[in-house]
Amino acid sequence: MWDKILSGIQEFFLNLGNRFYINFIKNDRWKYLTDGLAVTLIITFFAVLIGIILGFVVAFIRSTYDKTKKLRFLNLLCNIYLTVIRGTPVVLQLLMIYFVVFGAWDINKAFAAVIAFGINSGAYVAEIMRSGIMSVPEGQLEAGRSLGFTYLQTMRYIILPQAFKNVLPALGNEFIVLLKETSVSGYIALQDLTKGGDIIRSRTYDAFFPLVAVAIIYLGMVMIFQHFVKKLERRLQNGH
Repeated sequence: MWDKILSGIQEFFLNLGNRFYINFIKNDRWKYLTDGLAVTLIITFFAVLIGIILGFVVAFIRSTYDKTKKLRFLNLLCNIYLTVIRGTPVVLQLLMIYFVVFGAWDINKAFAAVIAFGINSGAYVAEIMRSGIMSVPEGQLEAGRSLGFTYLQTMRYIILPQAFKNVLPALGNEFIVLLKETSVSGYIALQDLTKGGDIIRSRTYDAFFPLVAVAIIYLGMVMIFQHFVKKLERRLQNGH
């Protein structure tokens, strides 16, 4: 009986090793994952930059209107932008950017994805930052003005640093969501990490190994990012 059990275990691991070889080693199929990972990281990096810049601008305009009732027209445009972006799926936005906005041009698919995900992220970053700005007591703004600072200087040196510290966990969560949202890039035939795993699956007819590998890579990236966010959060709490 023990011989049969040992033989079954040996056969199981041999079969597992053979499937691993077919999915990743044979024909260098592992390169689909590494190439896709590079595309995913590039898209995420530049989309985060766009999201931060766009989000801060929109948050500044909206919070300025809330506090001073100035920039009414720009605030109206920002409200339209937020309503449209947060009210439609990111996949639809990606398709619209690539096939409609840039449909007449032969542009790089990664560029279209960066624009789409950056614009989408900017809407959520804007509301996160606006909530952080509005959470800073009104006395902080008045104190800055009484010291002779202009409104912009007060926002830059007093309000925004406190707001950023307050919303850092929410910002970190938004960027993690953005990283995972890039997995829909395959809708415009862009070979990102998820698409790379799907290509392997289509070649080997084995869904387990490639999809689990993709999941582990995403999980690893999220855990690394969370580590750095928590480290930054601790430094800010300690006043560094």
